Amino acid sequence: MQNSRLAVRIWDLPTRAFHWTLVVCIVGAFVSVKLGGLYMDWHVRFGCTALGLILFRLLWGFFGPRYARFAHFVRGPAAVARYLKGAAPPAGHNPLGALSVLALLLVVGFQAVSGLFATDDIMTQGPLFGHVNEATASAMTSWHKLNEWVIIGLIALHLAAVAWYAVVRRKRLVRAIITGNVDAKDIPPGTPPTQDGLAIWLRALLLGACVTGLVLWIRSLEVMSDMSFS
Repeated sequence: MQNSRLAVRIWDLPTRAFHWTLVVCIVGAFVSVKLGGLYMDWHVRFGCTALGLILFRLLWGFFGPRYARFAHFVRGPAAVARYLKGAAPPAGHNPLGALSVLALLLVVGFQAVSGLFATDDIMTQGPLFGHVNEATASAMTSWHKLNEWVIIGLIALHLAAVAWYAVVRRKRLVRAIITGNVDAKDIPPGTPPTQDGLAIWLRALLLGACVTGLVLWIRSLEVMSDMSFS
């Protein structure tokens, strides 16, 4: 349903697919690293997939439809202050939620990139481990481990915010990111629906294919590396 008296399509299918696939990757990476051993191969796979997802979302922030674009939801401190004082939120991410989106993209992106150079000193290394010196690999490994706690903290805040909106403001954010539809009463009157059809999906597939090729190329460098410090 693109638009009706009761609901408006705000979140396009590629944006929703990105969100839930990234959730799977974060949970999978966390579980696999705690299990260790042979599961570390899955940790690398989840990490590389997360890298591709972050790259896709950055591109989608420029080439996606209206509400997915950074130009639509990224605002300055004044907009955040007005929202905190009770200003009506726009359709899509509110000014405070936009900061959460940017923070998660930043820290998860850093986690994925640092993992490319990290090592567990046993049997698992990132695809680019063999292309940096020992000091760089050691620093990346340390930052990779420390940043895990930053991610956990941001996710905890994110979940708390979702719960607060559900209980206090009666806004069903989880349902919206599943169906793409937002209750008309929760957005400004006359808000137009997002584009969400075949043309948008084909654009997302093209960007996804480019990102997938880049990630696969990065992974191929592991085979070419002699896995020694240089």
